[in-house]
This record gives sequence, structure tokens and C-alpha cells, in this order.
Amino acid sequence: MTGKVAIITGGSRGIGARLVAGYRGEGWRVVASALAIEPSQDADLVTVAADITQRATAERIVDAALRRFGRIDTLVNNAGVSISKTFTDYTAADYAAAVGVNLTGFFWLTQRAVDEMAERYGGHVVNILATLGEGADPGPPAVLAALTNGGLTAATRSLAVEYDLYGIRVNAISAGRDGQVSDIVEGALFLESSPGITGKILRIDGDQIAGP
Repeated sequence: MTGKVAIITGGSRGIGARLVAGYRGEGWRVVASALAIEPSQDADLVTVAADITQRATAERIVDAALRRFGRIDTLVNNAGVSISKTFTDYTAADYAAAVGVNLTGFFWLTQRAVDEMAERYGGHVVNILATLGEGADPGPPAVLAALTNGGLTAATRSLAVEYDLYGIRVNAISAGRDGQVSDIVEGALFLESSPGITGKILRIDGDQIAGP
């Protein structure tokens, strides 16, 4: 057991569920959140069913971690929305959904978690991104994904610089369409075991991990 605690958003299915399993497999205690997620029978896994776009949800998630485990070592921002449409076909609801989950949810929860980490002097933030945030993709149109993931890419690097003096590392995993979920999980755990890495974007778009 590591004794460390991770918060993982979007933890009910897909990449998020695999991240939860991966961290638990390494002995981490985990708080997993999603809009709909089942209660856990695992004493070292707490689930929070809530809307990540709401500021109050950030408080609920962080409070759950502190009440049960007393600390937060890592925040994995995995919750995300991708809506593929021609640019002029996007609606106000599409925009609100993408920005609400991909940016607003990230903003409030990261702000609250980083504040807690800074008090303890140390922590780690891992943002799970789409490669659209780094460059155009010839696949289906997805400008909203490019817009929001581009913002997260920039925020990753900016936060890494801002909070380095507080012992907080900030990294991201940029996942492409051909990236394997197992590689994404391994990438996150690699970052956990690499205390000298911060401000890094790991690109996982096949069988290799690369980045600038």
C-alpha cells in the first residue's frame, strides 16, 4: 500500500474506470467521480456521483477525499466531452456541454485540489487530453474538442510553472484515436513514479509515448 490518495474524474467507465483500477492496483486509495457512478464496497475507494460542471461538486469531491483519507496526492482530470459536428452546426447546448465539462469542471476542481496540495507542499495533477489540443486531426470535425483541449494543454504548462515552488507537479496525457487505454493508464502511473517530470505532455497515439 502506498498510502497515497488520488481523485479521478469521469471514473465510472472507459478510460476513467481503467484509471481507477490501475491506481487501486498500485495500492492507491481513490475518490472516483462521475455524473452517475455506483457506490463502492471497497473501503479504499470512495465514489461521488455529481455534475462536474458545478462548482459545488469540486467541494464535494475534495471534502470526500479529506474526510475519508485525510489528504490528496494526485488529481486526475479525466472527465471530458467530445462532440463531433461541422463547426457551423454546433448549438449553444453543445458549446455549454463541452466547455462545462472540459474547462469549467477542470477549473473548479483543480483550483480546490491545488489549494489543498499547496498547504501540504506537494501534489500532482494529471490532465487527460485529446491530441486535438495540440494539432489538427484529419478525422471527423471536432472544433469544440480542439478549443477546450487546447486550453487544457496551455493550462497544464502554465500551472506547472506557477506551482513548482509549492512542490506541485502538473502533467498531461494527450491521447489519440489509436492510443490504447492500457497505455494511458501506464502513462499516468509512469508520471506518478517520475518525481522530476512536470509541465510534460505525454502523447499516446499508438504504441509510443512521445511529446515535445
